Amino acid sequence: MRTLRLAKTKKGMGTVEIVIIIAVLVALALIFREGLMGFAKKVMDFCFDDAKVTAALK
Repeated sequence: MRTLRLAKTKKGMGTVEIVIIIAVLVALALIFREGLMGFAKKVMDFCFDDAKVTAALK
């Protein structure tokens, strides 16, 4: 009897854990928003810089 009750209570643990992880990631993204946006801008500028792309093709 106890094993059945224990199995039922652990059934939703995965969903709760995933929701908590997502909430923590969103909170971290909001806290470090400016740094992340600056990093993303630098990466995009590097990737889409025409001078670097044409130099790599030569």
